[in-house]
Amino acid sequence: MKQKLKGSIQLLIGTMIWGSAFVAQSVGMDFIEPFTFQTVRSFIAIVALFPVIWLMERGKVDTAEFKARWTDPKLWKTGLLCGIALCMASGLQQVGLVYTDPGKAGFITAMYIVLVPVFSLFLGEKAGLNVWISVALAVGGLYLLSAVGVSSVNVGDLLLMGCAAMFAVQILLVDKLGKQLEGLRLNFVQFLVNAVLSGVMMLLLETPLLSSILACAVPLLYTGVLSSAVAFSLQILGQQHLEPAPASLIMSLESVFAVLSGWILLGQGLSPVELTGCALVFAGVILSQMPSKK
Repeated sequence: MKQKLKGSIQLLIGTMIWGSAFVAQSVGMDFIEPFTFQTVRSFIAIVALFPVIWLMERGKVDTAEFKARWTDPKLWKTGLLCGIALCMASGLQQVGLVYTDPGKAGFITAMYIVLVPVFSLFLGEKAGLNVWISVALAVGGLYLLSAVGVSSVNVGDLLLMGCAAMFAVQILLVDKLGKQLEGLRLNFVQFLVNAVLSGVMMLLLETPLLSSILACAVPLLYTGVLSSAVAFSLQILGQQHLEPAPASLIMSLESVFAVLSGWILLGQGLSPVELTGCALVFAGVILSQMPSKK
């Protein structure tokens, strides 16, 4: 029970960070193109992670052991698969934000909460009834928060639907392959893969300019250090103590925290409909943590 609580808190903190990252990502599109943003953000993440890993193990393991941990084949196999899924998800999200406003993007992206238990069925796993009820509550709440009044679907929405599917795949990969691995190292490898793949797409499709990258320094540093290095590490660590469906429901609070941060920091009012949406998502998350028969 203590480990489950620990995992839930880790995911909750990571989700709070992600909640404000949508604004930074959207602002970033005013300065640079999507894959340039992804490439620089990912390189910032790995530059931030390596010294933290080294400092945490300094004095605890010798040089040979430190090197051996980096050469674990399972670490690189899992990191490669997670990195590919993350690159596809993040790339689709970043491009989708060019065509879709952040609120609507947050709602569509969070549809991984539906896809995770659905995909799990194909892996021979069944979620409890409380999870499916939780998913229904969370989807309803997210709709009230960010998608009320939406009457059309554009190309950005379709890209974000693909993004939600790839985030669901990444969540399941972390659950199936990453539970016995060191969370910070796994996050380092997946963002290294993300940086390389995004960099290739950047060079093929975009024209990166140093002046534009420097003008986008604040959104890049925020998403690189906090959203990528810190929050995704917390995701991996938190998932080591939770099943994927309840974990994805906690992560769906990202949209709630995005709205609440706008209310607290920017003075943006919350309507009764939005407050109801927040309450439904919170209810879904709490219900998902309760045991039930499968």
